[in-house]
Amino acid sequence: MRTKLLEIVESDQIRTDLPEIREGYNVKVHVRIKEGNKERIQVFEGLVIAAYGEGINKSILVRKDSYGIGVERTFKINSPLISNIEVLRKNKVRRAKLYYMRDLKGKSARLKEIKTNK
Repeated sequence: MRTKLLEIVESDQIRTDLPEIREGYNVKVHVRIKEGNKERIQVFEGLVIAAYGEGINKSILVRKDSYGIGVERTFKINSPLISNIEVLRKNKVRRAKLYYMRDLKGKSARLKEIKTNK
């Protein structure tokens, strides 16, 4: 009985305005940042190397290289701090977790893009 109640409460809070996001996708995550009394949007662009959870607890781990240093950041998909997520490209991957991408640099870090008919 309790799980049904939780599902009803959580269903109102799950965001439906965001696209489907999976491992291997290159995404731009627009995050609201508060600095003092001002608010701005910061864009974090990178590769989704892992996705965790389901429902309201769904989160993604996005990795990018910034000046030769790997930066990883975890985002809660249903958070009100995320204003938008853009999918830039969809890559073909055969694993659920792409942790091996941490060790790759340059050409070896390329993934094959999934071609879509538009």
